[in-house]
Amino acid sequence: MKKINILLIVLSIVLLSSCEGFLDVKPSNSTDAETSILTAADAKVAIGGLMRKMASSDYYGRNFIMYGDAKGSDFAIASQGRGLDALYVFNHSATSNSYSGFWSQLYHNILQANNLIMNIEKIEADGKGSATLSEYKGQALTARALMYFDLVRLYGKPYNMDKSSLGVPLVLEPLEETAQPTRASVEAVYTQILKDLADAEPILSKAVGTVAVKGFINYYANKAVQARVNLAMGKYPEALAAAETIITSNKYTLYANDKWVKSWSTQFDTESIFELAVYQNEADLLTGSLGYYLLRKGKISGAMGWFMASDFYINRLKEDPTDVRWGIMDYDETSSTRFGSCLKYTGADLKGDKGFPSPVNIKVIRLSEMYLIAAEAAFSQSTPDKVKASTYLNAIRKRAPALAASTSTTVTLDMIIDEKSKELFAEGQRYFDLIRLNRTITFNDDFIKPAVIITHRTVSIDRTFYKAILPIPKGEMDANPAIASQQNPGY
Repeated sequence: MKKINILLIVLSIVLLSSCEGFLDVKPSNSTDAETSILTAADAKVAIGGLMRKMASSDYYGRNFIMYGDAKGSDFAIASQGRGLDALYVFNHSATSNSYSGFWSQLYHNILQANNLIMNIEKIEADGKGSATLSEYKGQALTARALMYFDLVRLYGKPYNMDKSSLGVPLVLEPLEETAQPTRASVEAVYTQILKDLADAEPILSKAVGTVAVKGFINYYANKAVQARVNLAMGKYPEALAAAETIITSNKYTLYANDKWVKSWSTQFDTESIFELAVYQNEADLLTGSLGYYLLRKGKISGAMGWFMASDFYINRLKEDPTDVRWGIMDYDETSSTRFGSCLKYTGADLKGDKGFPSPVNIKVIRLSEMYLIAAEAAFSQSTPDKVKASTYLNAIRKRAPALAASTSTTVTLDMIIDEKSKELFAEGQRYFDLIRLNRTITFNDDFIKPAVIITHRTVSIDRTFYKAILPIPKGEMDANPAIASQQNPGY
């Protein structure tokens, strides 16, 4: 019996049989895929479906964001067994808690992006292209770049640690059902990411307006992903330039201190560069949503207190009791004075932006992050610009009005990284920052003992710990012998 790549099985089954019915086109490995997208209207449906799938529970809708904060020690847990606690305790193997949903969901999304790109290029080759079709291709290329960036950080070592090590398979076109793609190097994956972003940038820069239809990708979202990727690669001048393109455009504005809390109950506000729309009864994860997972146990029906802020995060906020970011925190189940519950994804009033706690939009990229990337890149380049680093840092640091502003003589990388933790808490950034910077990560285990016994990691880890990246799921290896010999070391 011939073996079939499980990637294709998963993608085909999900795409063809999904009860959500979000996308009424056939998968790119279908025999008549060439007829699936014929017009701009078809492409619009496809890109809408892709954006919706990016808000799934296995991606930005919950698990990917949880991954970044639980493993980065900004989250803690009060009890094991409530859900996703394996992320905090690093209980991963190829067969248990492998979080294979990351692999299958992201490649499912990439399949859709590839199908869209391929079909638009066929239309363009026939001389029937249009500016609208080109814009959809630019969005798909940018989305593919972002998804490969996220995949390679989940399964591959940091670029500045060992770029010749194994990353993830690069699948850029439809595959035969017998195909068995192998893992490309981390460097090769990053090279493709930069190429997709570069190919998309001029397309999106020509798009009408340049501020996209809300909930979709535009030119500035492309530049924001460029800023993220170049920062991860240690290409600081490039990261700074990309971030400054957005900052100086004045297309987006930082939330004023008195507007910051309210912004989390407002969809598509002034800082949102790329925001995924979530609506009740449409891509709404209900009690499985990101918002519910961060509420304290019993706060509202269905809230189980899955995750709360660690002491380390709370202590950063305690540097200034008047920090506006306290306004999105609530007391957790451990006491009425410990404000470890986060309301970012329910809205402070538990009504979100649509009158119900769970269907709150996911702010994937905000302007605040661009200021903090600019600050770090200016500080870290070969000739540091500490005046610029301090200026960009202070634009965000002022959210803690009692803290003294940084200056060119006092600004440090630690100040910038700590500010990023405070500003982007529960936005999935902390872990990736710490491992690319080769920082030791210490977990808040004393807080939860003896209720939680940690046996799968030590109290402190660094990026050399083999579980710092995920295992390739066993199902993928069983179906694809070519990748079986490429399992991450230690698993």
